[in-house]
Amino acid sequence: MSPGPPGHAAPGDIVFAGAVLAGGASRRMGRDKAFVAAPDGRPLVQVAVDGLRRAGASAVVVVGGDQAAVEQLGLTWVADEHPGDGPLGGIVTALHRTTQDLVVVVACDMPGFAPEVPEALVSAAAASPDAGVSVAVIGERDQPLTACWRRRSALPVLEGAFADGVRAPRHLLDELAAVRVLDLEPRLLADVDSPEDLRRYADRHPSPPTRTGSP
Repeated sequence: MSPGPPGHAAPGDIVFAGAVLAGGASRRMGRDKAFVAAPDGRPLVQVAVDGLRRAGASAVVVVGGDQAAVEQLGLTWVADEHPGDGPLGGIVTALHRTTQDLVVVVACDMPGFAPEVPEALVSAAAASPDAGVSVAVIGERDQPLTACWRRRSALPVLEGAFADGVRAPRHLLDELAAVRVLDLEPRLLADVDSPEDLRRYADRHPSPPTRTGSP
């Protein structure tokens, strides 16, 4: 696994799609966290979709979760092909239900998520054509639920591993010659799994910066 190039440029004319995973059980949150309000008032799933759109995604789908609630927000919902069977199934679904070769797939629980994240992931993937995925890193921990997957090389590996019983995408990063994106601000990648996590995030970042303009 190699580090990404320093100073990622905006994707510009690099074509990519986006997907947001929203099918988790949200047990620690006590309610569907996709629709919990971020500090700026947007539902968390909307934060993720907006960040992908503003980074230039050609299309964004929401994988799994509450179809009616997702569509009420005006977002595009697709059924998870493997509901309740771990995040790898959601990523496989995302690659099946989008059409671009590069697909940024993220979880729906990052209140500070912003366009800088998909921009960096897409740029790193484009600069590393032999990599099957570019993955965000916090500290020394890979974040495979914040990653850009290259369909033509990643999908056969992911499908084969899923058929063999693998459910955690982190186990496949080395096989895909993943490139690591190291220079993202931790606040953009912080996830919230419980009301306490969200309160702590809001205390530290009461007004997370957002990019202006229509998504």
